[in-house]
Amino acid sequence: MSRAFAFDAYGTLFDVHAAIGRHRSAVGHDADRFSEIWRSKQLEYSWTLTLAGRYLDFWTLTEHALDFALARFPSVDRALKPKLLEAYLALDAYPDARAVLRDLKARGDTTAILTNGAPVMVAAATATAGVASDLDAILSVDAVRIYKPRPEAYALVTEHFRIAPRDVVFVSSNRWDVMGAGAFGFRTAWINRARAREEYAPPPDVVLDSLAALTSIHW
Repeated sequence: MSRAFAFDAYGTLFDVHAAIGRHRSAVGHDADRFSEIWRSKQLEYSWTLTLAGRYLDFWTLTEHALDFALARFPSVDRALKPKLLEAYLALDAYPDARAVLRDLKARGDTTAILTNGAPVMVAAATATAGVASDLDAILSVDAVRIYKPRPEAYALVTEHFRIAPRDVVFVSSNRWDVMGAGAFGFRTAWINRARAREEYAPPPDVVLDSLAALTSIHW
């Protein structure tokens, strides 16, 4: 039976640390910590704005989070900011991302991205990765101006495809995102590349260490 597979974009299909990786030598010895702070503040801003009933698009939050990281690490040259933002628009896809999307499409499944990312961001990322043709839809929370894990964000998938939540398999490397999707009623796959400890409820339906393992699951 064919299903709809909805993928988170950042951290799941696209490597959020690739922007720093391209400029690692210029960033210096704090590169890994810098990248972690950039990512954590980007997510924190999305959650706190949603809790406050406000909205700024994810590209704006990405720039604000980068400003925070630059202030936190004075050793990093602020002149790198334009290069880092440019690199973030063209993040590397994980090696198995394109293959799994093609395999799902080949067997008749529907594929989509559901992302916090602003449309301009995800359009650039999918073009860079060469996966746009392997997707039936690219859905951004910008349409509802509410970030995941609010249920209104996940409803973009069911409304777009006119299907029930249980007909959707949601795939994410972010455990909080899997929690939100599971609470909405999606079947869920947690791509736990970092072997992070379990947290939140409901639990994921499956836990995998790569996207490649996704096609071996009988949903």
